[in-house]
Amino acid sequence: MELVGMRDLDDEALAAAYAPRGEPWLRVNFVSTVDGAAQDGDGLSKSINNAADKRVFNLLRRQADCLVVGAGTLRAEGYDVPRLPLVVVSRSGQVPEGLVGAPAGRVTMATVASAPHLAETTALLGSENTLVLGEDEVDLVALKAELAQRGWVDQLSEGGPHLFGSMVAAGVVDELCHTIVPRLIGGAHLRIMAGVDVDVALEPVSLLEQDGTLLGRWLVSPAG
Repeated sequence: MELVGMRDLDDEALAAAYAPRGEPWLRVNFVSTVDGAAQDGDGLSKSINNAADKRVFNLLRRQADCLVVGAGTLRAEGYDVPRLPLVVVSRSGQVPEGLVGAPAGRVTMATVASAPHLAETTALLGSENTLVLGEDEVDLVALKAELAQRGWVDQLSEGGPHLFGSMVAAGVVDELCHTIVPRLIGGAHLRIMAGVDVDVALEPVSLLEQDGTLLGRWLVSPAG
C-alpha cells in the first residue's frame, strides 16, 4: 500500500479515495494520537484533530446518508444538529439536551423497550423516529438494516468508543477511518474502542499523509 500525500488530491480525487465499497456500508471515523489517546486532557476528541483530519471528517459527512452516534458522545462533545439525519443510540432513550429543539425528522432515536425515557422521547420525536430495537440492548444488526430500509445506505458513525466496540462485536462495521495525529498525550485517556474484548482483522485500503498526520482506511472483518 502506497503512502499518498493528501495535498496532492483535489476534492474530487479525495472523494473517490473514500468511496464506499458496498450498500449498506457502515463506516466509523476516529482520530487519536500516536500513543492511542482518543481525546485531549479536556476529554474531547475535537481537541486533538487538525486541518488534515477535518478535511476528511467533512468529506465523510458530505458522503453519508446519516450519522450514527452514541448519546454519551453527543453530550460530551456538544454536538449541534448536523446537516444530515442524526441517529442517536441510547439505552436510556433520552434525547440529549442540545438536540431537543431540532427540526422535525432530523433526529432519530435508536433505543430499547426498557428505556426509562421511551415515552417522552416518542412524544418528542414521533413514533416514526423512535426505533425500539431490543429489550435491554440496542440490536445493532437490526439498526443497520432499518437505516438501509429508509434509504440511508451510506452510514457514518463517529462513536463513541463504547458504541464502536459494540458495533464491531455485532459484526456490523464495514470500515474504520482512523486519523493518527503526530502528538503524544500521556495519562489515562480513552482509546478509540472501549467496553468489549474483540479481536478482528483489518485490511488496509489506503494511507494518506499531510504534515505528519496519517489518515488510513481499513476494512473490518466480521468478529469471530
